[in-house]
Amino acid sequence: MTSSAPTAPRAIYGTLITDGQRIPDGVVLIEADRISYAGPAQSYQPDAAVEETKLAPGTLVLPGLVDVHNHGAAGGDFPGGQEDSARKAIDFLHRHGTTTLLASMVTAAESDLLRGVELYVELCKEGLLAGIHLEGPFLSEARCGAQDPAYLLSPDLDLAQRLIDAGQGKIVTMTYAPELPGAAALIDLLTSHGITPSLGHTDADAGTAATSLIQAREGLAAAGFDGNTGRPTVTHLFNGMPPMHHRSPGPVASCLRLAKAGKAAVELVADNTHLDPQTVLTVFELLGAQNILLVTDSMAATGLSDGSYRLGPAQVTVHQGVATLDATGSIAGGTATLLQVVFRTAAAGVPLESAVLSATAVPARALGLSDELGGLRRGLRADLVIADAKGTLQAVMRGGNWLETAK
Repeated sequence: MTSSAPTAPRAIYGTLITDGQRIPDGVVLIEADRISYAGPAQSYQPDAAVEETKLAPGTLVLPGLVDVHNHGAAGGDFPGGQEDSARKAIDFLHRHGTTTLLASMVTAAESDLLRGVELYVELCKEGLLAGIHLEGPFLSEARCGAQDPAYLLSPDLDLAQRLIDAGQGKIVTMTYAPELPGAAALIDLLTSHGITPSLGHTDADAGTAATSLIQAREGLAAAGFDGNTGRPTVTHLFNGMPPMHHRSPGPVASCLRLAKAGKAAVELVADNTHLDPQTVLTVFELLGAQNILLVTDSMAATGLSDGSYRLGPAQVTVHQGVATLDATGSIAGGTATLLQVVFRTAAAGVPLESAVLSATAVPARALGLSDELGGLRRGLRADLVIADAKGTLQAVMRGGNWLETAK
C-alpha cells in the first residue's frame, strides 16, 4: 500500500549515495513523482513552500534498488505463475527497497512458462514490474542447479518464438547455455527482438563462452543498442558453471575477461551463501562496479523464517537462511533482499558507493532505463531508499509515494 502523494514539493536532507559518489550534506527535492534537485545542500535554494525532512546525521539516502534476477519473496513465487502470489512478492520487494525488478521464472513445462509470461506482461503494464527474465529452459543438465532437469531442452526456436510472442516485448533477458546445439541461432533470435542473452547454467569451455558472448554483443549492437544497454550478461557468475581451474579455465575466465573490457556484465549474488565475501571483493576490484550487477536470486522464503517452500515445481528447504533443493541439496535461490546484499557487499570491503552503483545505475542501464531511474538526478523518477549507516531500512519512496515498510 502507498500513501497519497503530497501536492507540495518535498526536500529530504541526508547523506546521498548515487552514481558512485557520496554527498555527506545533501538534499533531494521531490516534485510530484520526479526528482527536481539532488546534490549538496549548500547549492540548493530552499523555498518556503517546500515541505522539509531533515534526517538524523549519517542517515543514507540511496536511489531505489534495481534487481534483474528475482524469483519471489514473502511466500510469493514468480515461477509458479499465480497472480496473488506474484503480487504478494512484488509488494514486499517494493516496500523493502527494490523499487524496480524483473520477475524471474525457472525451467518448466511450456504451458507453465506461457501462463507466467502472460501474467507478468499484465503486471508490467500496471507498472509493478520492469520486465520478465526467463532462466531457461535452454540450460545444461550438467549445471542445472535447482532447475528441474525433466524440462531442460536444447534451444528450440519455435518454442522461443512462442514465448517471445506471448511476452509482447516484456521479456528482457533469457539465461541460456552456449554449448547446446542451436545456441547460436537462439542468440540471433533473442537479439533481433531486443532480448539480452544471459550466459549461465553452462558447462561450456572458455572458448565457447567467449565466442557466444561476443556474438550476443554484436547481435545487440546490430539491433541498435549502445555500449551500455547492448551487452550480454552472465547469470550468477560462478554459480551454475564449472569452477575456474588453471588448466581448464571454463566460462568463468571468459566472463571475467569480457566484463573487464566492458563487453559483458556479470551478476553476483553477494549474499554470503552463493559467494564467499572475498570472492565478491576480488571481482569488484578486478572488474569495477560498472561491470557488475548485484542481484538476489531471491525466492519465496525471502523475508520469512526457515521452513519448506517451492521454487517453481521444486520443493525447497530453508535452514538458517540457506535455501537448498530437497532432491539434490543444490542451492535453490537466495533469501536476502537487495538492500541486504548491498550492505553485505560493503561488509566484504567493497566501498558502499560501488555496491550501490551495482544495484542501481548499472542494472538500470542494462534495462535501458537510465533516463527513468537508477540514480538521484534531476528528472528521474522519485525512487528513494532511506537507511541507517548499518543498512537498516527506514523508509522507501517509489514514484514519489512513501511505501509502508515493516518495522
